[in-house]
Amino acid sequence: MGQLQRIQEEMLKTQERLAEETIEVTAGGGVVKVVIDGHQRVRAITISPEIVNPEDVEMLQDLILVAINEAIERSQAMAAEKLSSIVGGVQLPGLKF
Repeated sequence: MGQLQRIQEEMLKTQERLAEETIEVTAGGGVVKVVIDGHQRVRAITISPEIVNPEDVEMLQDLILVAINEAIERSQAMAAEKLSSIVGGVQLPGLKF
């Protein structure tokens, strides 16, 4: 039981640290940049002025979607890696990673 409590405490600490860790993803050769944290919260979106074309808004929208979706996937992978290292492969009920 003591080991389970230690694992829970370590997981809580790791989840708190994940909020501070960020991942930066670019799309379109770097013209769209998304920064996301370990809780899958988008912290920033940067769009280079040269990509803004009022006649091709759809391309910009697509680039933003690509960057956000990739950022979320990377953030989830980072969180799963950090949390799974705590439990050492032990499957705990209610935890998915």
